[in-house]
Amino acid sequence: MGGDSPSCVGLLIADDDEVTRSGLRTLLALQPGITVLGEAADGTEAVELALRLRPDVVPLSLPDPPGYSPAFRANDLR
Repeated sequence: MGGDSPSCVGLLIADDDEVTRSGLRTLLALQPGITVLGEAADGTEAVELALRLRPDVVPLSLPDPPGYSPAFRANDLR
């Protein structure tokens, strides 16, 4: 699950703003113990990548489409 070693935290960045995603990726990639596993631009992509990449943490800042909640779908990861 997640990062490359037991002490490494794997992240999936999920934000609808490309500049924000890029900035977070740059900032977080410089931090020891953090591996950025991927980026998602919308909730559907975030859920798909989370199921595939199995990150430890998903900073999530996305508008939810009507009737859909990526946070609710996160239960599928358990």
